[in-house]
Amino acid sequence: MNATLRRYHRRRGARPGLRIAILVVVASLLGVIGWSYMTALTASGQSSFGVRTVEWIRGHGGASVVREIENVYYSMNAPKKGGAPPKGALTPPVSGKAEKSNGQTSSTAIPNHLTPPSPIRPIASPPLPGEGKWTPEGNLIDGMPGVYVTLMRPDAIHTSLVAGVAWMDPHLVSFLQFAGGQQPPTGGPWPYSSPIPASLTPSLVAAFNSGFRMQDAHGGYYAYGKTAVPLVNGAASFVIYNNGTVNIVNWGRDQKMAPNVAVVRQNLQLIVDGGKVNPAVYSQNYLQWGQTVGNAVLVWRSGAGITANGAVVYAAGPGLSVASLAELLVRAGAVRGMELDINSTWVDYFYFNQQPGTPASAASGTRLVYNMERPPQRYFEGTARDFVAVFARPAPLSYR
Repeated sequence: MNATLRRYHRRRGARPGLRIAILVVVASLLGVIGWSYMTALTASGQSSFGVRTVEWIRGHGGASVVREIENVYYSMNAPKKGGAPPKGALTPPVSGKAEKSNGQTSSTAIPNHLTPPSPIRPIASPPLPGEGKWTPEGNLIDGMPGVYVTLMRPDAIHTSLVAGVAWMDPHLVSFLQFAGGQQPPTGGPWPYSSPIPASLTPSLVAAFNSGFRMQDAHGGYYAYGKTAVPLVNGAASFVIYNNGTVNIVNWGRDQKMAPNVAVVRQNLQLIVDGGKVNPAVYSQNYLQWGQTVGNAVLVWRSGAGITANGAVVYAAGPGLSVASLAELLVRAGAVRGMELDINSTWVDYFYFNQQPGTPASAASGTRLVYNMERPPQRYFEGTARDFVAVFARPAPLSYR
């Protein structure tokens, strides 16, 4: 065999080895991808197969694709203009239930309470019966309800939609941040994590969703002495202090790390500042608002705000833009406010009217807005996302 022929056979003989190496690499990559996907499908939480799949795609380089698909979907399924809400949609299902004392007293913690909120001036005209009027919910604490809720239409165009607003008195209730099974993605174990433990359910007043996944939040996560994601100056921040009270701030401007800070959960930028809607909410810059649906797209959204006297307000509803969400918070008296999570899968607020001295449960829970997707048992089971729970004072809570 001449030299040329031998070189030819050597080259031909090398190819099967190369092909095998390539197949091994491809199989390994597919195995890693498959393991990652199966881990996402089997992680704790009650999310559906479709939601888990979308979340996995979003977290593995497909955020921009998911965003564009969602934008197209929500644009094609925009809420109708005009119309009226369904019968009973503007009346809380459990209205005025704050009648019995739960035996709690706040006198050892914070001795006073805030003046109950004034009715919210409706946005749509003419106003419908009950729109913007507050009803007390939950058991009495020191003889006063710690939570009030109201329902109203969020804009003057899509008049069949209903949004909800909750008002919480930090003199009568305490706030806790709970970690979810997947959010925050690092930093655990945490002293408080999903689900709400049975020992705290007799004091439970309300529970609501937190912010975006940390990959999309453009901010950080600090809780109970540990940092999961570094905090970012200028980010909108839900701050819980060691005494269980809350503030919503521009981090670094309004609040810096201090010994009395127990939790900092950041999400994007303030949408309400100085008692006014932040003009930045009209920007379509995704670098500013996170890799999620555009801020002008009408979708389920939620947000939280702080009033001048320290009350915490939560607002949520379908068919909201960031601007209309901000307007709801302003009308509820917020001087600063932030967007929390969005999409019907993640937006929920539940309040509880259990018998005094008995544990709160799904049976005693009520959705803030009648068509919120998730049922009240969400936070009594494992959930993927972090959330906030609200308890009557004094509750057996630790913030250190």
